[in-house]
Amino acid sequence: MTLRFDDIVAPRPDKETLAAQHAAVDARLDAGDRAGALAEWDQARRGYETWSALVHLRFAQDTTDKDAVAAREYADALAPEAATHETALKRRLLGEADRAGLEALAGTHAVALWETDITAFDPKIAAETEEESRLTARYTALMAGARVSVKGREVNLSGLAPFAEDEDRATRHEAEQARWGFFAANGAELDSIYDALVTLRTGMARKLGYPDFTPLAYRRMRRLDYGPADVARYREAVATHVTPLVARILEQRRAQHGWDRLMFWDEALIDPEGNPKPAGDHDMLVGAAQEMFARMDPRLAEFYAMMRQGGFLDLNNRPGKAGGGFCTAFPTVGAPFIFANFNGTHNDIGVFTHEMGHAFQCWESRHQPGVDYLWPTMEAAEIHSMGLEYLTHPHMGLLVGDAVAERYRRMHLIGALAFLPYGVCVDHFQHEVYANPDATPAERHAIWQRLERHYMPWSDYGDLAYPAMGGRWQAKGHIYNSPFYYIDYTLALCVALQFWVWSRRDPKGALDAYVALCGRGGSMPFQGLVASAGLTSPFATGALEAAVAEAAAVLGL
Repeated sequence: MTLRFDDIVAPRPDKETLAAQHAAVDARLDAGDRAGALAEWDQARRGYETWSALVHLRFAQDTTDKDAVAAREYADALAPEAATHETALKRRLLGEADRAGLEALAGTHAVALWETDITAFDPKIAAETEEESRLTARYTALMAGARVSVKGREVNLSGLAPFAEDEDRATRHEAEQARWGFFAANGAELDSIYDALVTLRTGMARKLGYPDFTPLAYRRMRRLDYGPADVARYREAVATHVTPLVARILEQRRAQHGWDRLMFWDEALIDPEGNPKPAGDHDMLVGAAQEMFARMDPRLAEFYAMMRQGGFLDLNNRPGKAGGGFCTAFPTVGAPFIFANFNGTHNDIGVFTHEMGHAFQCWESRHQPGVDYLWPTMEAAEIHSMGLEYLTHPHMGLLVGDAVAERYRRMHLIGALAFLPYGVCVDHFQHEVYANPDATPAERHAIWQRLERHYMPWSDYGDLAYPAMGGRWQAKGHIYNSPFYYIDYTLALCVALQFWVWSRRDPKGALDAYVALCGRGGSMPFQGLVASAGLTSPFATGALEAAVAEAAAVLGL
């Protein structure tokens, strides 16, 4: 029977129902029924997470809908209450003498995750947690409400994409002027929101006994097998091995076009003949993807057919819709949902295959024994999404047309290499911001400028005054809404490129390993999952260099 998104319902919890659910679990523990208590708690968590996912999805689908806004505000206010009960229960379980028995029932890795979780929340920061959600919603609504004019058309920020990579240089320039004009007009508000977030998060961390927000952020991200020092070494490896390569790529592009300088608005035009676009509209792309997945593997094809038929896709851009793309899920039924903003550019394909990777992993791991294992930590989750982007390469002709498929593959590889310096810059910026929480907005912009010169020295903004003074980071929603969630993409890209290398030599072996990795869900920490797939950790010496070298060789660079 086909699942249908419209049939998914979840009762709206309140403080009383949450308290009753956890009292029932406590009663089972009091009676010595630990297995029953864990099972009941798992079902309660699945129900709460399904309800929360539905609420936040509906807000993203229309940030102007008053009912959706009110529902999100209610959910954000209730979240600290749920976290308080959950943390108390984890503390109780971890305090019991029979650790081996607990690990046998819940899983060794789940217990390790709980030990991290209890260090990341306490009821004394409940009010701050709710305020953090309000501030991030404010940023999301501000971005979603943007309206700018380009070539006589009014569009939102997602709608700028086709103009920003137009073959006409003047059009690209106009698109970036429109984009950064919006940020300049709202700069004070953006600075205010972020200043409040940095102050709030720093205060939360200090209440919990941390010197600053960074160690708390790593615990909130459930990073168990690496820390800031490992990440710093990885960032510098990108600066050493990738930044010079990207500089050569951009210089080659400048020479090909005969420009005296390569400007910021030229960076998005990757292909000298014009970036390949989808061969048709939304309906064509969605339909062609069915054939693509059928050619790849029946497991992918069957899953995608369920997503289409069940209404688990919302891909078109429209006014009031939050920007970007994401995959969410409803653990009571095991089904995911893909949210995106198609705009007629190659990014539609990238976002679609990326979020499909997340969705397929969610589906394959739906039978994992506990809710903690349904999703891995974020850097591991991004392996599935980025990995599928590359595993679909041989079939790109279905989505862009056979004549330009090779150009698409080349563009995608170049885009990946160019992303790495930007991705680590976003991460480094956050480490410095939270190490200096009293910095002024101007000082934060100066931090970005300095790091940008290190990782992306080619950036030339010309007359775009706002990014030229260090404001580019404010367009990256993760910095506001999901602090420290960005190095994950760069780490995963290093692993995804290994899948790509593997698939060029053994397509079936690579895909089978990928599907098996998806099925493991979050049953191991990041580096354990990477090793389980026969791949090398990005933190291992030479891993990044090897992956990048293969891409450079294929590109003839």
